[in-house]
Amino acid sequence: MVTPKMADEKPLILVDGSSYLFRAFHALPPLSTSDGRPTGAVRGVVAMLRKLLGEYPDSPVAVVFDASGPTFRDELYAEYKANRPPMPDELRAQFEPLCAVVRAMGLPLLLVEGVEADDVIGTLARRAEAERPVVVSTSDKDLAQLVSDRVTLVNTMTESTLDPEGVREKFGVGPERIVDLLALTGDPVDNVPGIPKVGPKTAAKWLNEFGDLDTLVARADEVKGKVGDNLRAHLDQLPLARDLVTIRCDVELEETPEALFPAPQDDEALLELFRSLEFKGWISEVSARGEVEAPPAPEYELVTDEARLRAWVERLRDADCFAFDTETTSLDYMQAELVGVSFAVAPGQAAYVPFGHRYVGAPEQLPRETVLDALRELLEDPERCKLGQNLKYDANVLGRAGIELAGVRFDTMLESYVLDSVGTRHNLDDLALRFLGRETIHFEDVAGKGKGQLTFDEVPLEQAGPYAAEDADVALQLHGKLWPRLEAEPSLRRVFEEIEMPLVPVLSRMERAGALVDTRRLAQQSAELAGRMKELVAEAHEEAGVEFNLGSTKQLQEVLYERLGLPVIRKTPKGAPSTAEPV
Repeated sequence: MVTPKMADEKPLILVDGSSYLFRAFHALPPLSTSDGRPTGAVRGVVAMLRKLLGEYPDSPVAVVFDASGPTFRDELYAEYKANRPPMPDELRAQFEPLCAVVRAMGLPLLLVEGVEADDVIGTLARRAEAERPVVVSTSDKDLAQLVSDRVTLVNTMTESTLDPEGVREKFGVGPERIVDLLALTGDPVDNVPGIPKVGPKTAAKWLNEFGDLDTLVARADEVKGKVGDNLRAHLDQLPLARDLVTIRCDVELEETPEALFPAPQDDEALLELFRSLEFKGWISEVSARGEVEAPPAPEYELVTDEARLRAWVERLRDADCFAFDTETTSLDYMQAELVGVSFAVAPGQAAYVPFGHRYVGAPEQLPRETVLDALRELLEDPERCKLGQNLKYDANVLGRAGIELAGVRFDTMLESYVLDSVGTRHNLDDLALRFLGRETIHFEDVAGKGKGQLTFDEVPLEQAGPYAAEDADVALQLHGKLWPRLEAEPSLRRVFEEIEMPLVPVLSRMERAGALVDTRRLAQQSAELAGRMKELVAEAHEEAGVEFNLGSTKQLQEVLYERLGLPVIRKTPKGAPSTAEPV
């Protein structure tokens, strides 16, 4: 239980640097310097660290990475992590520069040989929790076993935290049973053997029924059906699996939690590193000794009554320029139905007005026409400055709803594109991480993934409101970062103002108008292509001397490399001969 005294204590912040590194590498575009050195992962990790430090000022902190070389787990099990592909060269090249930046920032950096970062974090957390709260910043599920009344996990990507109750809600068992759960399920990424075909839900069910893993093993005969047979057939794997997934909390460390306060930032070293990495924005900040301040807590409002809607309309009228966004049921603007609208007038000040959320128990919302009529004059006024992210989509959706969006002066997607059209992704999440150091709420965070993913009208308002308001807020803040850069480049500003932005309404009208097609001619062409494809498949079968499925990678490998004996030019990460198109 968190007491008032604990709330006043500065927590120890333990950063899972390895988790940060891989997340940044895969989340950001492949940024590089003018001479081709990759920098995207470094930039992403540093941005996330700066944001985290802003949220926990004056706290002790440590950034922990996996050291190179084998660990005690490799001695326990020679096949541990055997399935993992090697670290990509473009990521490996960024590790040392990143470590240098972290040290120059004054942050304690720990790499302990013979153990993993998780073990170092676990040891520090257990030593520190008696004296102060501990916050572990990670996305690694294994670290849930460390959670206690004094240890909390924070995932900066999803802006979520896990306390003991959160662990139980997410995994179906408490922190004290996470090791047992992981031993049962195994981990294919780390090649940890578990019980085949047993997932987290089954494992949690067993543990809640039997109490713990030892009791389950002792009473394995009571588990019925094929899954019970499967459990009994693999009981001998469980002790090893449990050893592999258990985080060691007794690692011998020179560093103590009390000694992990940041040192003064080495501005001279940082400037040299940022110049080498070509992080232009941060160069000017360090030169002026102006560290990025933590952004104020956002003020996001869910508007569900006419009085608050009128108040926000007046705020939009008074704003020099406001950010605008629509929420819909589809990415296809010709099929999408409006669910709500959001807008922002200043950093951290945004609102979401829902009118189309339909799910069991959905609260009362304003009628769609009431909202659109209240906003129509503002949205259609060509003199009223508006901005947003990919507003051509919003213009198309609004056009189908009878509103002709006008006065769009700035589009952050196009601002980013004009500044760097090569090698950069221009979606809102990536831009926020790159330019604001901010992990946004992703659509999957509120709507889920895969076949069970909700459409936005099915997302509960308590999740939909912050997600939608943040979209408008982030667009407004991105414009504040991107526009000064465009203003500093007159030629690029002309491209943006005279070519890109004027094309937005033109393309929107073209897309909505569509183009006439000759369906009979297209059907004829389709038949011709199908006939030619059939001929080509027959030729391939004749050449191979056997019929096979050209769409099957395995069968194609057998035909190309075993039957025809062609040379292997490239292999997949798992060592199989590649059948990729370039090969």
